[in-house]
Amino acid sequence: MPALPRLAERIVFIVHGVVTIAAAVLLAVLPGVIPATVGIAMDPVDNLMSYFLAAAELSIGLLSIGAARLDDVYSVRLIALSFAAFHGATAALEIVYIAMQAATPVLVINLVVRVVVCALFLWIGLAKRAP
Repeated sequence: MPALPRLAERIVFIVHGVVTIAAAVLLAVLPGVIPATVGIAMDPVDNLMSYFLAAAELSIGLLSIGAARLDDVYSVRLIALSFAAFHGATAALEIVYIAMQAATPVLVINLVVRVVVCALFLWIGLAKRAP
């Protein structure tokens, strides 16, 4: 499979990083907002889960922005494949959730976005390029 141009890869990493950091901030400041978009009502006692997710999202977002600046093929490949695994696993778990609960339009859209993002990172991670 041919590689994306490096500029396109960098744009993918930066957009991914900015969106992920924005989600982290939203989860930290308003922990119930993102879960509410898919019909999950959270009591304030449940906020700790959102805070844990916010910390993970922040780390992933910062790594993504940092990856945009890397020139080492092996590092970029490892990071891209890790992101593909993260988004692929999340998509698989969303499918399990949809099978057990009712699907909402927002959840289905999120699932489609996850699959597309997973595919993009798989492309970056598996493409043939010179080291």
